[in-house]
Amino acid sequence: MDKDYLIRKWLADELSPEEAKAFEALEDAPFYKDVIDSASSFKASQFSAVTDYKKLNVRLKGSDSEVKKIIWIRPLMRIASVFVLGFALYYFFFNENLTKIHTQVGEKVSVILPDNSSVKVNALSEIAYNAKKWNQKREIKLKGEAFFDVAKGAKFDVVTPKGTVSVLGTEFNVLQRGSFFEVRCFEGRVKVNAEGHEEILEQGGSFRILEGIVTIGKNMYNVPQWTKNISDFQRVAVSEVFAELERQYGVSIIYENVNIEQLFTGGFVHDSLDNALRSITEPLDLEYTILATNKVRVKPREK
Repeated sequence: MDKDYLIRKWLADELSPEEAKAFEALEDAPFYKDVIDSASSFKASQFSAVTDYKKLNVRLKGSDSEVKKIIWIRPLMRIASVFVLGFALYYFFFNENLTKIHTQVGEKVSVILPDNSSVKVNALSEIAYNAKKWNQKREIKLKGEAFFDVAKGAKFDVVTPKGTVSVLGTEFNVLQRGSFFEVRCFEGRVKVNAEGHEEILEQGGSFRILEGIVTIGKNMYNVPQWTKNISDFQRVAVSEVFAELERQYGVSIIYENVNIEQLFTGGFVHDSLDNALRSITEPLDLEYTILATNKVRVKPREK
């Protein structure tokens, strides 16, 4: 599991039993616990009155060796304590209300939002939103891919690293992975703002940015096919197609003399690795071999 993800959930006391085991297995886990313990017990220095200078001088001389031993570490401990306290305060005050859903390889999750809008989250994706302030601001942060069925009401924003999609009530799909950003509108209208481009999509329209190139097109289906356990692609680079297969099946693709920039139109199922690989490789005149270590070798078909 991702180290940063485990640390964030540990700080929020939200680790599942499986995640707790993974956190305890981290090499740095004892360090994080010690620093938090130091931070929680940190107190400002206390002042005491000394009425006699001679007594003070004796005390200072008597403790001189001890002071030399520990004086160098005190500033470090205080810096560490302040840092941890500042981080903890920031985390709990600014993120305590965020609800996060993170899917694993091949996993799909359906989420009902506070206004009864629904979100279906594809594999290896993450959404985050503030449930307590939902009525004031309907906003979701997305990494990966999700399909939204939005209840009518105030503006609804989906924010990704590549762009923002705004709607009032509709069905649409947002995909953002690396440099690939795509929005498909299945009902109503959506406004897309991405990398300096603004576009209003009507029902059935799609918007795509890949390597800085904007493409406006039409949807082939009435709903995203991944919600039916099928990944579909319209003139998408083979590298993106195999990357989605890796997310759905938890395998690694090894290429041998394959042009991964060639375009692919088609799809593959999510319930059979063999069938999925055949759906991709046969139209491209490729062949594959499933290796024993969750790896798949792909190369041009021998003539």
